[in-house]
Amino acid sequence: MKNYLKKIHKIIYFLFIFCFFLFKTIKIKAVCPLCAVGIGIGLGLSRWLKVDDLISGIWIGGFLMSLSLWTINWLKNKNIKFKFRNFFIIFLFYFLTIFPLYYYQIIGHPLNKFLGIDKLLFGIIVGTFIFLFGVWFHNFLKKKNQGKSFFPFQKVFIPILFLIISSLIFFIIIY
Repeated sequence: MKNYLKKIHKIIYFLFIFCFFLFKTIKIKAVCPLCAVGIGIGLGLSRWLKVDDLISGIWIGGFLMSLSLWTINWLKNKNIKFKFRNFFIIFLFYFLTIFPLYYYQIIGHPLNKFLGIDKLLFGIIVGTFIFLFGVWFHNFLKKKNQGKSFFPFQKVFIPILFLIISSLIFFIIIY
């Protein structure tokens, strides 16, 4: 039982530190619901096709970050403010996803590791940062084009493209 509690404390501590530093270093820009739906479809497809947990984790991470940013933007538009709102929203989405996965031993299996980290958890971390990079890259391109997208649905296409590319890279590495 003590070992179980130690692992839970490590996961909670990791999520806290992760979210704290994430919001100290980036400026949050909203993502649209269509992007979240696209990522959700990719995630569902990967699980249906029995894709490796690392690759599924990439899509879970992207999906969680997309939903988090979308929720933060929705709250901002509704003028709902409270202390640590952004941190709380992201922590809540990640905790409500990772804790049940850990509780039902989907995360934490000793034979499901990549570079010493659980494949699903590693994928979630990578997917989160890949998605954020895709959002940043979209904003960068938009800024270069005087505030306009280069093509329709660029805001959706670029983050999803980056998730697909990273999934393919890890697929090649794993298999």
